[in-house]
Amino acid sequence: MSSTTTVKGIDAKVECIIPILNVKSLAASMDYYVNVLGFRVEWDWGDPPDVGSVERDGYSIMLVEGEQGHAGTWLWMGVEDGDRYYEEYKASGARIHEHPVNYPWAYEFRVEDLDGHVIRIGSGPKDNESHDH
Repeated sequence: MSSTTTVKGIDAKVECIIPILNVKSLAASMDYYVNVLGFRVEWDWGDPPDVGSVERDGYSIMLVEGEQGHAGTWLWMGVEDGDRYYEEYKASGARIHEHPVNYPWAYEFRVEDLDGHVIRIGSGPKDNESHDH
């Protein structure tokens, strides 16, 4: 990946951006992300753990119990095949917040985690279907 020039004229590049979500129970949230949404545990910390990270396909979400952030954060997760993920999440018992919609910018659906955070999951818009909105 090439570096970018900042407004100060310094060559630098972003290495990663990781959302940090506030959760009521780290154990319950990690279980939901792993067993329902298909992520894997990267790490957790504390005794008992109160901060951890889950990952899917090289992309991470940090979960922090009772600190940092607010319930109801929305995230975007771009995928190759929105239908495949929708069927996976329906079968796994994910909390479907919105069924698939073909918007002009993406074919997407939304799931909600245990703390009210919403993940918008989408792939490219379908050319053979009408667009909503």
